[in-house]
Amino acid sequence: MTWRARTVWQAAFALALVAHLAILYWPRTAGPTDGPGLDKVVHATTFGSVAYLGLRAGLAARWLLPLVAAHAAVSEVVQALLLPHRSGDWHDVVADLVGVALAAAAWLAANRPARASWSRDRSGAGDPHGPAAGGDARAG
Repeated sequence: MTWRARTVWQAAFALALVAHLAILYWPRTAGPTDGPGLDKVVHATTFGSVAYLGLRAGLAARWLLPLVAAHAAVSEVVQALLLPHRSGDWHDVVADLVGVALAAAAWLAANRPARASWSRDRSGAGDPHGPAAGGDARAG
């Protein structure tokens, strides 16, 4: 990844992180939550965007994903105990974790190694020892 691309991903991650923290720790719910499942979509999206953009910014998955997942539970405890106009909900934690899992899956899919070696013709064409060349495929 180029320096410029990494900088763009880092800036996007920083903005997503600020929005994420504001949404979670604002003293009152910032927007309408009366739509069916809208609250859960917001939770999955905010946690998923932080996880995905952090991975794209070059942060290590081995510590970023567990940290974001742990924050799902911590944020609900903080909302329940420290923010008088907010409440904690384990369903929100589940939505948060779904967002993290989807982000990890999207990042893995986007960064899967090229499958050129798997898409080569398996008939042995181009291999001087392969079946198409009349040689024994087991010969080395």
